Amino acid sequence: MKLRPLHDRVVVKRLDEAESKMGSIIIPDSAKEKPQQGEVVAVGAGKRDERGERVSPEVKAGDRILFGKYSGAETKVDGQDYIIFREDEILGVLE
Repeated sequence: MKLRPLHDRVVVKRLDEAESKMGSIIIPDSAKEKPQQGEVVAVGAGKRDERGERVSPEVKAGDRILFGKYSGAETKVDGQDYIIFREDEILGVLE
């Protein structure tokens, strides 16, 4: 199954952060925070402006992005977890 976002929506796969430990303290997975960066999987066609013309999105599939901790809607498709954002919820693109 393919997931195609509509309008200015962006589908993102959350990237796992590298495990880090300080000294001999090991933090269990249940206590770790979810990473706030991901890879864009699919992008909608863009939203329409006041004149009805479509404005193309600034991000594209394959971009690594930063997003807010509580933004987006989480979903699962074919066993894979994804987050769907509006383009204006994205904080920045990692280059």
